[in-house]
Amino acid sequence: MSVREFDVVIVGAGIAGSSLAAELAHTCRVAVLEREDYPGYHSTGRSAALFSEIYGNAPVRALSRASRSFFYSPPPGFTVDHLVRPRGSLYIARADQIAQLEAFVAHEDVAGSVRPITAGEAIAACPILTPEHVSAALFEADAADVDVDALHQGYLRAFRARGGTLVTNAEVEALARADSDWRIETSSGSYHAPIVVNAAGAWADSIAIKAGAASLGIQPRRRTAVLIELPPNVSAESWPMVIDIEEAFYMKPDAGLLLISPADETPVEASDVQPEELDVAVAIDRVERATTLKITRIRKRWAGLRSFAPDRSPIIGYDEQAPGFFWLAGQGGYGIQTAPAASKLAATLIRGDAIPPDLAEIDIARLSPQRFAAMS
Repeated sequence: MSVREFDVVIVGAGIAGSSLAAELAHTCRVAVLEREDYPGYHSTGRSAALFSEIYGNAPVRALSRASRSFFYSPPPGFTVDHLVRPRGSLYIARADQIAQLEAFVAHEDVAGSVRPITAGEAIAACPILTPEHVSAALFEADAADVDVDALHQGYLRAFRARGGTLVTNAEVEALARADSDWRIETSSGSYHAPIVVNAAGAWADSIAIKAGAASLGIQPRRRTAVLIELPPNVSAESWPMVIDIEEAFYMKPDAGLLLISPADETPVEASDVQPEELDVAVAIDRVERATTLKITRIRKRWAGLRSFAPDRSPIIGYDEQAPGFFWLAGQGGYGIQTAPAASKLAATLIRGDAIPPDLAEIDIARLSPQRFAAMS
């Protein structure tokens, strides 16, 4: 079987791998290897994403802020439709959760993006909420729905237009460093490149181990989502996304239905996860307790994988113990909203270029894989 030569081989064609591939294909010969029949099967394709500059920890929020201009002004020809549409997000707190709400808004970069509103204003924004469940609230006006498919397909189109090679059904079987190149053996053939990027999502640690690098403790976690029908004559289109301040649940309008989730983070093995009936029941119970709804009809249920590093920050950077092995993993549930900045930063680091001004506020050390060695 012939060996195909590239400058960079990226393992994984989800949002992380595809966005980086599009960035690198300007100047490099790039191949993306995807183990499934089509890109984004496990996480990207199951995301009901919201763009929010205050969702996630400090490194995630910084990457999100740096991604904003791309979402609102994508490059010409990237998509035929808008990537984002206004939604707003509403963080609610019961009387016993006020301390958590105050701690959240105490972050300087959060405080500047939200405004406190009264319980009455919160219920006016989402009329199914009950007074017993809303004693205080914060409103983020700039939060927006993301068209995940438009974003993902836009990156894949740009990648192909720049001469990139996408190979599906190409599960990595072995990786080995020989001289200055990596040899990647897959079920679809052999590939050589001096740089291999680990953008394998829930499988990132297993790819690292195959390459002889250390596992970084990336944990896949199952997240459940349920689409429910609303009562007749109830329209949720103008409602914001509603998030319990302790993230015990959230809900968001979705094409005439209501998407609800118990915001579960159940540790699982990397696999094709399916929703558990208990998690669906928990989602329904928590939403019914917080609202006037009596949920009787479920239109759809599914589960996806969110893979977290131990400190819940993404991992972006070269592995010092494995020359030419680059990490782009551990995005948790924030991979969509951070993709533009994360891919641009990763491409900059791979090429060894100076960090551009629009990424200057990002603390690269807090994203580097070497941070785990410093913690040990």
